[in-house]
Amino acid sequence: MTRQDPIQVPQDDTALVSFWNEVLAPKFIRYRHVLVGGLSRHSAEVMPALGVRPGERVLDVGCGFGDTAIALARRVGPAGHVTGVDCCDAFLGLAAADAAEQGIANLEFVRGDAEKGLAPGAHDFVFSRFGTMFFANPVAGLRSMRRALKPGGRMAHIVWRCRGDNPWLDAPHRVVRQFLPAPGADARTCGPGPFSMADEARTRAQMEAAGFEDIAFRRFDAKVLVGRGIADAIAFQLALGPAGETFREAGSLAEDRRAEIEAALAVLFAASETTAEGLWMDSSSWLITARAPSA
Repeated sequence: MTRQDPIQVPQDDTALVSFWNEVLAPKFIRYRHVLVGGLSRHSAEVMPALGVRPGERVLDVGCGFGDTAIALARRVGPAGHVTGVDCCDAFLGLAAADAAEQGIANLEFVRGDAEKGLAPGAHDFVFSRFGTMFFANPVAGLRSMRRALKPGGRMAHIVWRCRGDNPWLDAPHRVVRQFLPAPGADARTCGPGPFSMADEARTRAQMEAAGFEDIAFRRFDAKVLVGRGIADAIAFQLALGPAGETFREAGSLAEDRRAEIEAALAVLFAASETTAEGLWMDSSSWLITARAPSA
C-alpha cells in the first residue's frame, strides 16, 4: 500500500539533507518535466536488464518522484513489494500521489537517509537511479544499501559517466564558467556531485569497501531532454546541476551578468537536436551491478 500520511521531517537532518529539502527540492519540482522526461530514457533502457522477478522485495534508494519505484512495483507484481526511500518530503508526496492515481498497491514511500542506515536484511534487490552520486560518504551509503539486502541479494545503481560524455551538463557549465568563478570551498552543494562515481576504478573500490561482490559496469548512452525550448533549457541549467550551482553561488555577480550568460547558453542550445518534445543532448551513464555476500 502506498503511504499517503504526512511524512514528518526528523530533527536530526544533516546539513546536506536540509539543503536538499529547503533549496534543491523546489527547483527539482519546477523542472520535473526535464528530470523525469529526460532521465527516464536511461532507466527505460536499464530496467529490462535488472532481472527483477515477480514476488521479490525491492528497495529504491533516492527514489525521487517515484517513477522508477512504480516501474519496479509493476515488475514484482502483486506478490512482491517495493519501498521507495528519499530524504526529500516534497518528492515523496508527489510520488505517493502518482502511485495512488495509477492504483499501485504493492508500493510504499518512506522518508529516510540511506547514509544513516536502512532496514537491514529485508530485500532481494536494491536499486538507485542517479542517487548514490550524492552520498556525502559513498562507502557509508553503499554499505547501508548492502546491509539492506538478504544474503546473496542483488543491487544495481545508475550513475553518470565522465563529464566529456555528458555534454548536457558539462557544456552549459563550461559556458557559465566563462563568466563566473567556481563556487568557493564553503559553498552549499548537492553533495559530491553528478560525476563523483564516473571513475570505474574508484567506484569499484568504494563498493568493495562497502562489502559488495561480483561488481560489474555496463555503459548506456542516451539522448536526454534538456528543456521544452531554449528558454526552458537555459532556466533549467541556471537552477540545477554544475552550471546552476556556479550561478547560485555567484550571487549578485551572476545576476549582473545574467543577460550575457543567457545569450551564450542560447547559442549552445540552438545547436541541440530538436523534436516536438523539446531539446535533446547526449548523455552517458554506468549501470553498476553487484551482490551481497551469500553468508
